[in-house]
Amino acid sequence: MKEENGKQHNGQNMLKESGQFPAQDIPNDAEQLTMRDLTVGYDRIPLIKNINLGVRPGEILTLIGPNGSGKSTILKTITKQLKTIGGSVFLGKESMRELTDSEISRHLSMVMTERIHTELLSGRDVVATGRYPYTGRLGILSQQDWKKVDEAIALVHAGEVQQQDFRRISDGQRQRLMLARAICQDTQVLILDEPTSYLDMGFKLDILTTIRMLARKKNLAVIMSLHELDLAQKISDTIACVKGDRIDRVGAPEEIFSGNYVQQLYGVKPQQFEPQTGQVFMERPEGIPEVFVIGGGGTGLAVYNRLQRQNIPFAAGILQENDVEYAAASALAACVFSEKAFFPVSEETFLRAKQMLDDCDACICALTEFGPYNEKNRQLYEYAKKLGKVCAEI
Repeated sequence: MKEENGKQHNGQNMLKESGQFPAQDIPNDAEQLTMRDLTVGYDRIPLIKNINLGVRPGEILTLIGPNGSGKSTILKTITKQLKTIGGSVFLGKESMRELTDSEISRHLSMVMTERIHTELLSGRDVVATGRYPYTGRLGILSQQDWKKVDEAIALVHAGEVQQQDFRRISDGQRQRLMLARAICQDTQVLILDEPTSYLDMGFKLDILTTIRMLARKKNLAVIMSLHELDLAQKISDTIACVKGDRIDRVGAPEEIFSGNYVQQLYGVKPQQFEPQTGQVFMERPEGIPEVFVIGGGGTGLAVYNRLQRQNIPFAAGILQENDVEYAAASALAACVFSEKAFFPVSEETFLRAKQMLDDCDACICALTEFGPYNEKNRQLYEYAKKLGKVCAEI
């Protein structure tokens, strides 16, 4: 990051020892949303205290954390659906306490998880309500308003359902139309609570790509919550981790998804989640390995998963530690034989793998080709054939 006037830009360096922005460090750039010493909860009972977070135009701040940790509570407090227990929320330099609902709706739009109730409204009609902050008391949209409505519908690829009864379309289609409603509201801040809920994989990627584009091209400040950690890693500029009664850590994705922090946040074993790729693994089968899997380059992944489903303990190797399937082997295999990345397999590792093969009942070789770096795997395969242990599947 560049430095201006001796102060470092904080877009990728928000991680503090406290896990948050100190309140005095939160900048008050125009059309930015900030939380200063915010306390949120229900019925005046605090749930999360001393929240100090900020998001700048063009950036995405994502809240992650276990179910029930308070992500939605924070977003509902920001959008004034819940009363603030302590602290303040600012839109630019103005406290939201001092702004009317009409003023807020011209600066902040939202897509929450609660379903809205409509009567005889088409999808296009629902999207059009996003323009109401700009109409008179009669709520009559101008030609320019309708143009913004249609542009937003096209942006989320919901044209095929825009004339249908909003109540009768799928949850995923409703979600896309609600995002279009927020887009055509034409605000500087966008709040999204689990925007990928109810969406299939294709539309999840499409919606998040749209959100990323809106942040960059329209200079929106976006705050959202996500359950999909792999997607949060890819779309976010900054991630805030909600844990217990506090924001536990704030930082760039590469800071948050390093080491075993995310596993601790969600209460899973280190080997059950691979933070760099977002892969999740089931528990490994218990017991002494019965099968030796010779794999590499991703060829063994299907075999590992099949053996795990059948609760058959297995050994895997010989893998380079940078192999695409090394994380899965480490998580699911009872024993993994490996070498450092870009190093040839040593004789010692080969002999240990060979000894394990002696003790196994069967061998599955997922490889179809052997190159210079896995010559030892070819020898291991030949040895398994000599023992009569090679089989296609279990």
